[in-house]
Amino acid sequence: MSRPPTFTPPAGVRARRLVTARGEFAALDAAAAATDARPTVKGTVLLLPGFTGSKEDFIALHAPLAEAGYRTVAVDGRGQYESTGPEDDETAYAQDELARDVLAQAHALGTPVHLVGHSLGGQIARAAVLLDASPFVSLTLMASGPAQISTSQQERVKLLRDALAVMDMAQVWDAIQAMDAPEETDTGTLDDGLDDRADLRRRWLATSPAQLIATGRLLCTEPDRVAELAAVPLPKHVLSGERDDTWPIPLLDEMAGRLDAHRTVVRKAEHSPNTDQPLETARALAEFWDRTQNGQP
Repeated sequence: MSRPPTFTPPAGVRARRLVTARGEFAALDAAAAATDARPTVKGTVLLLPGFTGSKEDFIALHAPLAEAGYRTVAVDGRGQYESTGPEDDETAYAQDELARDVLAQAHALGTPVHLVGHSLGGQIARAAVLLDASPFVSLTLMASGPAQISTSQQERVKLLRDALAVMDMAQVWDAIQAMDAPEETDTGTLDDGLDDRADLRRRWLATSPAQLIATGRLLCTEPDRVAELAAVPLPKHVLSGERDDTWPIPLLDEMAGRLDAHRTVVRKAEHSPNTDQPLETARALAEFWDRTQNGQP
């Protein structure tokens, strides 16, 4: 489970509802910092969280990206944390449905956006681009690989899905707390003595179990669609930490080559560079977007 540094929006970050043609989504929205040298915003960014995650996973990126001239909007997908979704209808979380939500979010922002998807969010971002690339000016896949997750992570996701089939969310949370081993696909463990456990529990309990079951299945069965994505004429960026148990780094390197994508490896980061090393991650993102706007490869 990804661990944001805080669940409280810092100064300059506004919690709001993003109203779209497919419903409302909880969002954290940060305007670009105004300067005399840069009177206009460089661009708008849409950030999609990963499995068991939320918009708060990007909370440490808003300020440095605002300073770099970018407006950032991080969203909870349907059934994630503060965005509502069915609790017992897995069909609502089919990849095509989630991808169409992303297209609606981009259209609601009213301007072409730089799309960033972390882990599961990267797979959903890819599906959205393959449906319709026109709302986007670039795509960044953050710690998100070409196909299904690693065998070891598939085993962890299966354990979670099996538990959710027979227990409610509170019971599963308690079972996770009783285990010493790390949980599923995003970094961190729940039971490490940090003070954020109440926030993490609140996020967990607010998340739809059907969303977790359905998206967990997606993570374990996703086909390789790299060739399809490579054919889309959109600047692409593959960003990761220097270690990743969900998609091994050599696999991400290979995918970047197949996509002819810009490649960033964030030092001293693992599966969640956005929380492990947010300043370095923000710098790499802004540099990539600046390059694309200047027409550089």
